[in-house]
Amino acid sequence: MQTMKWITILVLYLAAAGPLAQAAPQVVDAKNAASLDAQKEKRAFESLLNLVEKEIISAVDAMPADKFGFAPTDGEFKGVRTFGQMVKHFSATNHILAAAALGEEPPAETGDELGPESVRTKAEILAYLKGSFVHLDKAVEAIGQTNIPVNASPMSPLKRGEVTRLALITETLLHAYDHYGQMVEYLRMNGVVPPASRP
Repeated sequence: MQTMKWITILVLYLAAAGPLAQAAPQVVDAKNAASLDAQKEKRAFESLLNLVEKEIISAVDAMPADKFGFAPTDGEFKGVRTFGQMVKHFSATNHILAAAALGEEPPAETGDELGPESVRTKAEILAYLKGSFVHLDKAVEAIGQTNIPVNASPMSPLKRGEVTRLALITETLLHAYDHYGQMVEYLRMNGVVPPASRP
C-alpha cells in the first residue's frame, strides 16, 4: 500500500513538473528538447505502469479461483461488482483509454466498461487483464509520436481539444489505484493478505 502512495505522489509530481520543465530555458534547440522530454516522459510512465501492473496482477492472481464471484454483503454493498466483474471492468477501462491514447476505436468486447461476457474463469480474466496492460504499453510507447492521433473518450472527463496522450495514461494509473484498494478489501475479506503487503 505504501508503494501505491508513492506512485500516486510521483504521478502527480510528473503531471505538475511536465509543464514547468517545458517552460524552463533549454540549452539545446527546441526540436531536440522536445524529443528528449518525450523520451523522459516515456521512461517515467513505463516505470510507473510496470509497478502498477505487477501489483494489480499479483493481487488478482492471489484471489482463489472459487472467490472470483465474491462480492461483500455486510454493510452498504448492495449491487456492487463481484471480484471477477471488477477486474473485467478495470481491464476494459484500460483497453478503452489505451485505444483513445492511440487514436483507435475501443475494442468491441469492452462492453461499455464491463468486459467480454465470455470471459468468466480466473484464467480467462487474468489473460484479459494482462492483455489490457499490453495495450497500455503500446500507448506509453506512442508518447512523443506526433503522427499518432489521440481521441477523446466518453469515459474521460477530458473533452476533445483538452485530451492528451499523457493525460489518458495518467487516468489509467489513477483508475488503477481506485480498484487496487477495492481488490485489497475483497482479498482481506477472504482471508488473503495482498502480495504487496506480505513481508
